[in-house]
Formats: sequence, C-alpha cells, structure tokens
Amino acid sequence: MSFFQNFNTHTLRSTRGFKLKQSSPISNPQPVSNSTFPNVPRNPDAYHDDINQPYQTINLNNGQTVSSHRDIRTYAEQTLGSDNALIQAVKLPLDEDVNEWLALHVVDFYNQINMLYGTITEFCSPKTCPRMIATEEYEYLWQETAPNSLGAQRRPVSLPACEYTENLMNWIQGFIDNDNIFPSKIGAPFPQQFPNLVRTIFKRLFRIYAHIYCHHFHEISELGLQSHLNTSLKHYVLFSNEFNLLARRDYGPLEDLVDTMLNK
Repeated sequence: MSFFQNFNTHTLRSTRGFKLKQSSPISNPQPVSNSTFPNVPRNPDAYHDDINQPYQTINLNNGQTVSSHRDIRTYAEQTLGSDNALIQAVKLPLDEDVNEWLALHVVDFYNQINMLYGTITEFCSPKTCPRMIATEEYEYLWQETAPNSLGAQRRPVSLPACEYTENLMNWIQGFIDNDNIFPSKIGAPFPQQFPNLVRTIFKRLFRIYAHIYCHHFHEISELGLQSHLNTSLKHYVLFSNEFNLLARRDYGPLEDLVDTMLNK
C-alpha cells in the first residue's frame, strides 16, 4: 500500500505554463500600471516589506539560459542531493523574471506540502488536533477573507488543524487559478503587489511544516518520510531566505531548526 494514497484533491499540475522569458532582465522589470490585486485580505499577521534587493543569479546548462520551467525543474531535481546543490537551485537563473520564479515555486511548494500533509491526514483529525498549533506555545488562527455585514474583517477563529489546512489550501488555490494574479500566458504582467502575496502565502504554508514537525513527526518517521520532510523544509527555508519571504518571527518553534539549516 502506497504511503501517498491519502493525497487530497488539492495537488495542482506543476506544468501550469509558466515559461521564463529570455528577454526580461530583472534589473529592469516592466511596471504594472493601474493594476488591481483583488481579494487579498488585509490580515493583521501580514507584513509588507518590499523586494528591492538585488538577487544572485546563475547560468544553467553550461552557461546557457534556460528556455522553460521544465529545464529549471530538471536541473533542480537532479541537484537536490547535496546542500550546496540546494543552495544553488534556489537562485534566480540569469536574466529571468523574478515573479515567474516566485510563481513557479509557490506551485511547487504547494504541491510538496500538500503531499507531505496528505501522508498524515488519518492522524490529524478534529479529535487528535482540535487546534492548529505548533507546540502549545503557538496557535495559528484563521481569518475569513470576506468582510462581515458591517464591512469590517471577521475576527480570527480557532480551527482544527485539518480544517485550517483545508481552508489555507483552498485560499491559495484561488489565487493560483486566477490568471490575473498567476498569469499562465508568456509575457503577461504580474500585479504590482504579487511579491507581498507570495510572502503571505509562504508564511502561512510554513505553519503546516511547523504543525507536522511538532505534532506528527512520529508518524512521519514511522512512514520513513523524515528525510523527505527535512529536505523539503530545507529547500523551502533556503528559497525563503534567498528572496526575503519570511521574517524570523515566522519560524516560531522551528527557529532553531531553521538556524541549523541556514548554517547560522
């Protein structure tokens, strides 16, 4: 019986059509004028640092620029075996669009985390995990994105971990399926606030890692998936660090583990 039989229906196709543009250097991105960014909640836990720092880039395939996301995926999958390879795999390829790179990794990490959580769903129920916590010190509350009848944001509520995760995956999928936010057409512009949305998505997805590590690591070990989980988290942490997607406070109870992974 496969360990992965419990995958839920959230897994997205990773070939959404994102293709890296060879003629779009990140040093001169095209502005998105009068762009709108619908349905992004104003959450009290969201923070909005700008991505203005320069990024290190790499050449793939012996100095040749990659022509599509499939080339990047092949490179990444072939090099995940060592720490140095992971460090290099998260870097933005030379002369490619940073938003395309972020969008590709949102989908990839969404699927990775969905897969990992899918292996322990039978152990994570309203009875076993009545709150979305990572140790008793951290509880993650869910805030509805729709306003109430008075026009104010609804108050965050405590949910069972499985329900929180279900809501989160649906919330993220709603953005990924919106072509105005995650454009699938080559050359289509991303909204100006796209990096801020990616930060919020990454911060919230990290909470699933935290819950799994703090409350389901025994089951993960019993299934023999601890190496897969550790590699996935390290990839996530390195990518987040490379693009300044998470603040130190977001790591919560995994702060020491993250420090180890970042070799601090």
